Amino acid sequence: MENETIYRQNRELSWLKFNDRVLMQAKDKNVPLAEKLTFISIYQTNLDEFFRVRVGSLYDEMLYYPTERENKTYMTAEEQIHAILDRLRTLNRKKDRYYKEAITELKDYGVRLLHFDDISRKEDLEYLDTYFESQILPLLSPQVISRRQPFPFLNNNDLYIAAQLTNKKGKRKLGIVSIVHAEDMRLIHLSDGSVILLEDVLTHYLPQIFRNQKVERSSVIRVTRSADIDEDEMEDTDDYRSMMEDLIRKRRKLHPLRLEYTKGLEKQELSMMAEFLGLKEKQLFPSESPLDFSFFGEIRDMLKGSHPELFYKPLAPQNSAMVENRTPMIRQILKHDILLAYPFESMSPFLRLLDEAATDPRVASIKMTLYRVAKNSRVIKSLIRAVENGKDVVVLVELRARFDEENNIEQSKALEKAGAHVIYGLTGYKVHSKLCLITYLDKADKVQYITQIGTGNYNEKTAQLYTDLCLMTSRRSIGEDANIVFNHLAQEQTVHHINELMAAPHAMQDRIMAYIDQEIEKAKNGNPAYVGFKCNSVTSKPMIEKLVEASQAGVKIDMIVRGICCITPGIPGYTDNINIISIVGRYLEHSRIYIFGADNPAVYISSADLMTRNLERRVEIAAPIYDEKIKKKILSMFWIMLNDNVKASVLGPDGKYKKIRNKKKKLNSQEFFFSGFTLSAKDEK
Repeated sequence: MENETIYRQNRELSWLKFNDRVLMQAKDKNVPLAEKLTFISIYQTNLDEFFRVRVGSLYDEMLYYPTERENKTYMTAEEQIHAILDRLRTLNRKKDRYYKEAITELKDYGVRLLHFDDISRKEDLEYLDTYFESQILPLLSPQVISRRQPFPFLNNNDLYIAAQLTNKKGKRKLGIVSIVHAEDMRLIHLSDGSVILLEDVLTHYLPQIFRNQKVERSSVIRVTRSADIDEDEMEDTDDYRSMMEDLIRKRRKLHPLRLEYTKGLEKQELSMMAEFLGLKEKQLFPSESPLDFSFFGEIRDMLKGSHPELFYKPLAPQNSAMVENRTPMIRQILKHDILLAYPFESMSPFLRLLDEAATDPRVASIKMTLYRVAKNSRVIKSLIRAVENGKDVVVLVELRARFDEENNIEQSKALEKAGAHVIYGLTGYKVHSKLCLITYLDKADKVQYITQIGTGNYNEKTAQLYTDLCLMTSRRSIGEDANIVFNHLAQEQTVHHINELMAAPHAMQDRIMAYIDQEIEKAKNGNPAYVGFKCNSVTSKPMIEKLVEASQAGVKIDMIVRGICCITPGIPGYTDNINIISIVGRYLEHSRIYIFGADNPAVYISSADLMTRNLERRVEIAAPIYDEKIKKKILSMFWIMLNDNVKASVLGPDGKYKKIRNKKKKLNSQEFFFSGFTLSAKDEK
């Protein structure tokens, strides 16, 4: 056990390292100022979700299974929580510091975020008096906590002001005020162009809110609640969609996990709130910056027209060299496979394919898995149009896509209303695959397939922000495999064997390991052996152990892992041959690539990370790349990312990430891919 933990890392602590890399973008001198604000905001929203999902789950484990240990570093849930909370205090201090630096720097560009005490202009003070009386005060429902007025329910991540009060008899009280409509009214603009936060204005006018009390001190507070719903509850219901709607409502009221507060209140009031919320002192987090950064969007809007230099330079998706704009997509895919690389290339060819399929009289059916889609989705519109044109449309809508459940429910209703056959996931497994199958009859009335397999969601918005790959092929063997997958899904089953595709949960992990075993044998026989992975996370213990075995055998392993990575490279005798980097930049690295072999390697793209949940508890698909031009392109992209020395960090044997610094020419892989890159065979090696 002791030797095993040398090369393994705890999942949750590894995730915090990833979020630290996100936050570090706000310190990078090459990141424009307005974009630094975005990274600070992403850090915060990432952390909110992490608390709700992962920390919420750990608290439940600590309560119900206190002696159980996770399988990589053998920490109990309580030990993990303590480690998370300790690490988080350090990260939050860094966040506060970067926020202050960014806000100070904004002053040079005419954006001044003031505190109330900074306001001296009479017209501004009179305006705020009037604004408070007419626009804010009528919406407030202040509460003073007493026997007759118990502590109010605090909504997840909403902002409130907690005030320390004394009544006429000198007795201390606690007052709570909700910061109403914070998203719509968060920034208040003053006559000289400066701005002030709504919570700062409310804090100033607390004496007018609590007229019969003396306001001694106050803090802005925010509660984060668990989102860890037991999904086993919904498996036996006849109305799956209604059950999901009920669970979404239930999630809003789950138990608190964290109380954040700005400095001001004394310990007595903080302890009182902690007691009301059922929190311990270690779950209270002071902050020297605002508790919600949603107002950054408005600040960015203020800067866009006048200071474009504070933003990333616009980079437009290129038209794929594999696509002819004036030729129907189906006709092109019949001639050769097509690969799209988002956001460097446009998603339009795939959307064109769906539009064509919706109207082409030869098309008999469209089958598709949907995990996350845009709210005003062109994909949904195409599917509805296909139904209206008499096509058989089968759509598996995964209602359990966390925090996208409400949108997916609405989209499923629209599809069902149009007449599509909608499947609401599988019992026991989430369907995370990105698979589309178009079936049509050719001129000889022979059944043909167009299959699309992707690494990312069918979402036009995220296709502009996430790096993903989209393969479109008419290869019959792949289409037949896809048809088998859909036939199983329609019968609430998962496949155990198919020929060309890999399909989790039963026919992916073993095949990946078989490929790695082939490389192990090559290495043992003294031949070149290689494995490459690009993915978001690595947590699967069986996969970690297999990679260690391969490294010990002499297999060269390169891994590009954006987020969680539970394997530590460079440990003598264990992971000497493993190299791991992480790229965190302007776009979210999201594509998954598997490479097996040093010479003429097998290459796959996939929707699955090397995580237990992906390989064992989800329906996932990995597709082989047979077209030599496409394989060459993917291998080139992988090689370029490995050589990124601008946005990449390397994971060391000490478990720490360090920015890659070398004397080579600067290479930002994400920016490079927008240039329509080409490499010679010599360069690729």
